[in-house]
Amino acid sequence: MSIAVYPGTFDPIHYGHIDIAKRAAHIFDQVIVGIYDRPQKNLLFPIEDRLNMVRSALGDISNIQVDRYNILTVDFARERGACVLVRGLRVISDFEMEYQMALMNRRLARDIDVICLMTSAEHAFVSSSIIKEIALAGGDISQFVPAQVAEALRARLAARS
Repeated sequence: MSIAVYPGTFDPIHYGHIDIAKRAAHIFDQVIVGIYDRPQKNLLFPIEDRLNMVRSALGDISNIQVDRYNILTVDFARERGACVLVRGLRVISDFEMEYQMALMNRRLARDIDVICLMTSAEHAFVSSSIIKEIALAGGDISQFVPAQVAEALRARLAARS
């Protein structure tokens, strides 16, 4: 059985993430969407909210599982029996960072490969950071995220105001 891990913070999940997860689910027998719980960046949503949003967005796909982790991504992949990390590439600048991470992960775990999927053109400009900025300014984000994510984002931003 081929198992892949699709890691990220998913703060929040958007249609670009969903596109990559669904396409990975067509390639691998099982895809584990790993939500990193200890990133060195400011997150808007706590881990439980991110888990719920991702599960809601991907729950209808039988070979996708969603879980949290707070260890090295390659160690999480090994624990789950995965031999591949799936990453999404949107723009050229993503390649540099993903390439550097892939080389480091390869150094840490020679038994784990990285596969990068190019995002679909309609999602190439979408990022969680941009979506949060649009929502903060009162813009309509419904074309970029599922309805439950848009609602959670509006509620979270209202609570912070």
